[in-house]
Amino acid sequence: MDPNAPRKAPDPRDLERLQRVQRRVISVLAITTVLHLAAGLVIAADHVDPDRLDARIGLNVIASAFMTGGIAATLLLNGRRWLSPWLLLGLVPCLVGLWWTVL
Repeated sequence: MDPNAPRKAPDPRDLERLQRVQRRVISVLAITTVLHLAAGLVIAADHVDPDRLDARIGLNVIASAFMTGGIAATLLLNGRRWLSPWLLLGLVPCLVGLWWTVL
């Protein structure tokens, strides 16, 4: 730090762009993490004993709940309303998981 050469004040547009990029990065990280969690629960449901249909269905429903929560969190991180048609994508892990593990 040089007292004879103070730093310039940051440009507000640069700060806005930086915040927008930070929101996008954290959104991608959140969705990716929750997607891996949901996929892991579906895979775990596939490894449950075939006689335990309740456990298989339960794990798939939990995967769907986590995915829906992750989508809602991503919407909130981006300053949007959390009630959105995008939440229907949270049902995909349950539907795919039930098709894969039960049928």
